[in-house]
Amino acid sequence: MAARIDHLVTSGTFALDGGEWDVDNNVWIVGDDSEAIVIDAAHDAAAIESALNGRTLRAIVCTHAHNDHIDAAPALADATGAPILLHPDDLPLWQQTHPDRAPDGELADGQELEIAGTTLRVLHTPGHAPGAVCLYAPELSTVFTGDTLFQGGPGATGRSFSHFPTIIDSIRDRLLGLPPRTTVRTGHGDSTAIGVEAPHLGEWIARGH
Repeated sequence: MAARIDHLVTSGTFALDGGEWDVDNNVWIVGDDSEAIVIDAAHDAAAIESALNGRTLRAIVCTHAHNDHIDAAPALADATGAPILLHPDDLPLWQQTHPDRAPDGELADGQELEIAGTTLRVLHTPGHAPGAVCLYAPELSTVFTGDTLFQGGPGATGRSFSHFPTIIDSIRDRLLGLPPRTTVRTGHGDSTAIGVEAPHLGEWIARGH
């Protein structure tokens, strides 16, 4: 039996380049009744631990290291013993939030994470952040995109460590070739599908989203 996907929304603050914004973050839990992984431990470690409902947490996977996606990761790791996994290109961002606590392991393009009999493949998708990754679970017909791809377009690239042409390349080359019915589960806001977003690539480029 394939793993299931649980979802909760946590609220807090995104801070970068001297600014702060109130945000709601999607936290995704993939697993079965006995074990799970958490994708993006945002804001509220206690709420995430409660949502695990006693399951063994195998890993805390960070889609990127903006503070709103990683601020609760050390506390959740301390509570559960789970390792924090991050692409090394995002270490400079990580260190802005957690200067005294390093991640426990690295994510690499093409790496496969196994949970509850289901495989999640790591896709390195820089642009929103240098070490941004997406997690593709073909058996679940789902890709977890963090802040790389949203309903309606790419993630923001107006702040430090981001680059618009790079995120466009990442989306075009790594995501839009996935099956059209693949559900896109994002870091903020509503889910969408690859087939819904793919026709709009030219519009995003034209407007420099």
